[in-house]
Amino acid sequence: MNPLLKLYEYGQSYWLDNLTRGMIRSGELKRRVNEEGLRGVTSNPAIFHKAITGSEDYDGQIKELVAVGRSLQEIYEELTVTDIRGACDVLRSVYKESDGIDGYVSLEVSPHLAHETESTKEEARRLFKAVDRPNLLIKIPGTPAAVPAIEEMLYEGINVNITLLFSVQSYEAVAEAYLKALERRAVEGRSVRDLASVASFFLSRIDVLTDELLKERSEVGAESDQGLRPEELVGKFAVANAKLAYQSFKQMMASDRWQSLVKLGARVQRLLWASTSTKNPNYRDVYYVEPLIGADTVNTMPNETIAAFADHGRIVPNSVESGLEEARQIPADLRTVGVDPDSVTEQLLTEGVQKFIDPFDKLIHALEEKRAKFLGDELNGQSATLRKADTGVG
Repeated sequence: MNPLLKLYEYGQSYWLDNLTRGMIRSGELKRRVNEEGLRGVTSNPAIFHKAITGSEDYDGQIKELVAVGRSLQEIYEELTVTDIRGACDVLRSVYKESDGIDGYVSLEVSPHLAHETESTKEEARRLFKAVDRPNLLIKIPGTPAAVPAIEEMLYEGINVNITLLFSVQSYEAVAEAYLKALERRAVEGRSVRDLASVASFFLSRIDVLTDELLKERSEVGAESDQGLRPEELVGKFAVANAKLAYQSFKQMMASDRWQSLVKLGARVQRLLWASTSTKNPNYRDVYYVEPLIGADTVNTMPNETIAAFADHGRIVPNSVESGLEEARQIPADLRTVGVDPDSVTEQLLTEGVQKFIDPFDKLIHALEEKRAKFLGDELNGQSATLRKADTGVG
């Protein structure tokens, strides 16, 4: 049996970390849903930049939007909203079959708003209304400034995918925001059942940075008082960090606050494993999938990781709860060899925001170039028509 299909038996859904218009139009997305057990889709500015600049599938709509005078920001939103609607419609069957647990598609607010609370709220509301699908998740980064916006959006009934979570503390802050939002709704007698949220906890980026720092420490001959060498910790922080976040998640679910909400029909805010493609060729290509299988989790994978896991992935039931003693020791061990895990996660959050800003800006620039081209084509066409009329050439 395809290992992808078995993941769901052990409480984990897998989502696709990619989206293109061609995938929707060709029926590929629908086939993956029907035949390969795909249960959700995520997107981000980098994904849309690659999709829109990498094909001509969007040019027709861009021409139409340019012709009616839409701004670059409006063109960007029209393009992305169209794709997200289409994907939501394909995933609607999963949404219905799972009673609203799965079948979601994510659309991100502008990364330029990562540190602006009120502007994040305004854009989240606008995008949620524009897409107008119940199985939409609005992606909001888990920055300190965005946490109040996350709580408010959830309180208002907008489904949220909190992205760019690198530390357990950041995860706990957004889990608290989810609890508070549901409690506010409950106090007012509003439904807490029809609200969905996932907390996207990043993986491979953590090891990329940590491994670099460990290499630097190893090159200078660093060693702990206990004889622990930096190279012994390579590739261990990301998975350990995720396992610790899952333990925090379990503690939240066991709390009286959460159990009170469960009685009112509240749905769990699942942990979603993100950034799961392996960046280090020395690691298995399913390095961030196999150790993190567990109940109430989602693993969002790019195409390559999905193919790899389907081919040779190993299912270890509840692997996310194995090796907890070592996982708890890893942060302390990192400190003993001179690597501060808190500094690592703080740096990654800053870099993570920028890594979404860069492709977003590149896409806007690409749209600007396309707009200029299409306007030029239109003017050239009008000039040609006028010349024909002046010379009587039909």
